[in-house]
Parts: sequence; structure tokens; C-alpha cells
Amino acid sequence: MNETHDPHLECWVRSAHAADTDFPIQNLPFGIFRRSHSDDEPRAGVAIGDQILDVTTWLSEGLFDGAAAEAAARCALPTLNALMALGNEAASSLRRGIVGLLRSDGIGYENFKRLGDACLTPMKGAQLYAPVQIGDYTDFYASVYHATNVGSMFRPDNPLLPNYKFVPIGYHGRASSIVVSGTDIVRPSGQTKDSKSETPSFGSTRMLDYESELGIFVGRGNSLGAPISIQRAPDHIFGFCLVNDWSARDIQAWEYQPLGPFLAKNFATSVSPWVITSEAIEPFRAPAFVRPAADPTPLSYLDAPTDREKGSIQLFLEVWLQSGMMREQNIPATKLSRTAFGSMYWTPAQLLTHHASNGCNLRTGDLLGSGTISGESKTERGCLLELTWKGAEPLLLPTGEERRFLEDGDEVIMRGYCEREGYARIGFGDCGGMVLPSKEI
Repeated sequence: MNETHDPHLECWVRSAHAADTDFPIQNLPFGIFRRSHSDDEPRAGVAIGDQILDVTTWLSEGLFDGAAAEAAARCALPTLNALMALGNEAASSLRRGIVGLLRSDGIGYENFKRLGDACLTPMKGAQLYAPVQIGDYTDFYASVYHATNVGSMFRPDNPLLPNYKFVPIGYHGRASSIVVSGTDIVRPSGQTKDSKSETPSFGSTRMLDYESELGIFVGRGNSLGAPISIQRAPDHIFGFCLVNDWSARDIQAWEYQPLGPFLAKNFATSVSPWVITSEAIEPFRAPAFVRPAADPTPLSYLDAPTDREKGSIQLFLEVWLQSGMMREQNIPATKLSRTAFGSMYWTPAQLLTHHASNGCNLRTGDLLGSGTISGESKTERGCLLELTWKGAEPLLLPTGEERRFLEDGDEVIMRGYCEREGYARIGFGDCGGMVLPSKEI
């Protein structure tokens, strides 16, 4: 850790001191924005309080030098990929430079009247974009509680397959349908087959679900044929975001055997607009999940003392839902669940290392999804499939409506934050999307 993690840092952007802000000076996540109703080209900015800092404005003022200036120059582009490709040390240099300008005792404070309006854009007056050009997307299945719950529904006599505790399970998703938070989600259609029918039928999914996940962005990649060791894996992780892996459970149940998810998953995946850097996460590193004594230890390529000691993250995720009726009656979204990333069976470094262990070349901007983050108790279940136990135990909303799965007009909002005594709380912002009716073929 370094001076950017000091919980006593004060910033001249007043909203960065609000008790409920996700973006204090200790966070400084990167995203892509432009001012609403302007002809500006999208470019990289940094979230601070309820404002967005335009890095390129400060660069043009000559306020960065060395590695920080090189990194800041990449912020003029419409994606974060070029910045991420420089590696975590360059991003750290830029982050330290920004802290130096934002802190109340820095030169940014002295020049506030001149630079304030030029470098800050209110978030309410900005359009946010997907922060990264994602070339490849892989979704994992890293929660043993989620895997066990789902397995219990479909294979009650054998809920957890024998390979689960040896190998991180994942599948290759669809990068082209990844959308930024706030994008509406059209209800997908596909083949489904219920137990009473002899043949499948085609139509809109009746079991639309969300999955609350953590996204892991690859910074520097690896060459084809060159694996990444568990010790070096953190150097390849640029940062994190929230992910909603929208899922059509009835389509999934019919199609997923023998080759796994396909149309049930590839219609949409939502990501939050801000990338929380690995450096900002550093105070919240936590020990990896403590496996029961009867469980196998990870194979040697997935095991390292540093990963056991601080491979996980003290991160909490919440899922909120607001139905169309709730909006009409001005009833705010209701919280469905709260879970902790510390319950995940596999760490981010293990996911990345396993992905590249066969020589697969990960590239800058690739996204790894953690899989649904669920805990041991019912209130910690990260999807409706678990919360309603496949629809058998519907949820009751404040309007009296029941929810087994998502209905048209429902808006799902995911929120995440890292919190630990002695450090400033940092958040991820919202990852939201509203369900629209399906479209006919």
C-alpha cells in the first residue's frame, strides 16, 4: 500500500467526503465518459464524489510527468485498453499523481478556481460508456454455495460434481452482447421443454434471472503458449467491476447438456461503468476461502502462500429490485440479498492462472466473471433461481406482487463496496438494467 490509501486524505471536491459516496479520494476508478448533449469524443475519466475528473485537461496543463504523463496520455482514447496495457505500475503512477492534485494541500487546491470547472463534469451531466473494449469473456462458477444449491435442484442425489473442488469451472461467453449499466435488456426467446411435453417449443423465456458477479479485467496479457503462474497472476489483473450475467433458466435447462450454456446466457451481460483498480482494492485483500478439512487442497499450480493469505477481497454485494408498479407508486427499490465475496471457493488469481494454464493467450481488456456470488444463508443467494428455489418459494415485493423470476418492467440494480475498519470505504457504483418485452422473430 502507499499514500493513496491514507484514510485521512482530504479532497477539495466536497462530494468526495459524503458518507454515502462510492468514490472518495482513496478510490479513483477509471471509466469512459463524455458530457451529455456535447460533441465531445468519449474519453477516460476518474470518478471522484459525484463528479468525473477529465484526466486529459490536467495533462494539457502540464500537471503530470514521467510514467504518470504517459498513462494520462492514454486517457484521451475512447476505451481504457491502452492504459491497461501499460501495466499496473503505470496506472499506479497516474493514480498517485491524481491524488496529489486532488488533495486539499496539493497544487490542485491552489488552482481550484481556474481548473475546477474545466476538469470536473457532474455525473448527472455525463454519458457513460462501457469502459473497456472486451475481446473475450469467460464466466466462471466459483461459488461452492451457488454450485451446491443449483446442483441440489437438478441433481439432488449428486449436487456437486467430483471435479468441482479440483478445477475452476467456466465457459466462454459472448463479448459482443456485454453492455454498460443502464442499458435495457430485451427478454430473450429460445427453445424450452417442460416435463409434461414430448417435444420442445420456441418462445419467450418465462424464467428470466440475474446473477450477481464480480468482473475481473485483464491488464497485461500473455503470449500464446505461455502460462501465467499463480504468483504472477495479480500483476495481470488491472481491476474489477460488477457483472450481471442475465440468464434464461428454462432455456438453460433444456440446452446446457452436453456442451454447457449457449442462448440462455449470450443475449446480454451488464457491467458497471467504473473499473476499480487493483491498487485501490489493496487495503481490502483477505485470506482465501477456508476449505473444509475433507476437501482436497488445490493442485500445486493453483496454490501459493500469498494467494492463501490475501487472494480474496473483503467485498460485499447487494441486489435491489424495483418493479414497474413500484415505480408508478414511487416505492424505492427493495433489497433482495447481500453477500460477501469471501465465500468464493476460488480466488481471482486462481481463475486467471487456470485460464492461462494450457497456454491460452489472455489479452488486454479480457473479462473474467466470477460466477454467481452466493453465501451459506438464504439472504446471501445471488440469483432468483436460488432465492425462490426454482420458483417454489416466491418473493413478496412491497406492492404485494410476487416474484419467482423477473417480469417485464423489473429493474435490477447491483451494488458493491469494500469496507474494513481503519480504511475509507470504497464502492463500485451501480450495475443496473430494466427488462423489456421480447421481440417477435
